[in-house]
Amino acid sequence: MPAAPPPDSPADSPTDPADDSTDDRASSRAKRVRRVWQIGTPLVGILSGALFVVSAESSEGTDLRPGRYTDLSAIVSSESRDVAGLKNRAASLNDQVQDLTAEVGSKKVDEINAKVRELQGPAGRDPVTGSGVTVTLSDADESVRDDSDIDVNYLLVHQQDIQAVVNALWSGGAEAMTLQKQRVISTTGIKCVGNTVVLHGVPYAPPYEITAIGDLTSLRTSLDSSDYIVGYKTYVKAHNLGYEVSTAVEATMPAYDGSSDLRYAVAGTAATVDRD
Repeated sequence: MPAAPPPDSPADSPTDPADDSTDDRASSRAKRVRRVWQIGTPLVGILSGALFVVSAESSEGTDLRPGRYTDLSAIVSSESRDVAGLKNRAASLNDQVQDLTAEVGSKKVDEINAKVRELQGPAGRDPVTGSGVTVTLSDADESVRDDSDIDVNYLLVHQQDIQAVVNALWSGGAEAMTLQKQRVISTTGIKCVGNTVVLHGVPYAPPYEITAIGDLTSLRTSLDSSDYIVGYKTYVKAHNLGYEVSTAVEATMPAYDGSSDLRYAVAGTAATVDRD
């Protein structure tokens, strides 16, 4: 009679229904995870692309991070260099125009050119060399500007301060003048934009240098007798504003090469700082 198999033999062990249920749940969970990844991955890609598009449209080609625009002096210098390049290009084109005009053999054109040459000097179109006086205006020291008890407007150089120096030098018999080494002529306008001064469409940061060619004694006497400048010097002493006067036996000024079109002001309510 054959021997009976052991009771715990795998061949004769009954099947546990719980094992099948566990396998089914694991399989179902794996399918759900795959479905989530199949749907979620494209959705994340679409949302990311939408965010990139919105950022590009909002920035309009600029950097959305404001940190790069906090250095005003660097921006002013960059803009000044760009304008200088354009001015050099314009000067080159003007030279070409003059060369072509000189080739025209018309008597009337010759007469006009002769009159133009005669007026170039008074119009500031010729370079000038001579003895000169330079006035340098600068804002108060950083330590003074950090004092919250003082109105910051009294610690900065304003357009009327520069204009007062320019007017005093003209009154002293200045033959030619520059501001920030740019030639000043009869139609030159000086205006403040923020804490910079715009001259011939170009912004400049302080310090501001005004140089005039003429008789040194007359120029300095005119500066010292200006009521506005006398009042300005009280702020220089009280708040450490910069005011320096120097002389040079020989100063050279470039010719003005910009537009001579007259630009005029319109009456308004622009704020000014009373230095009286």
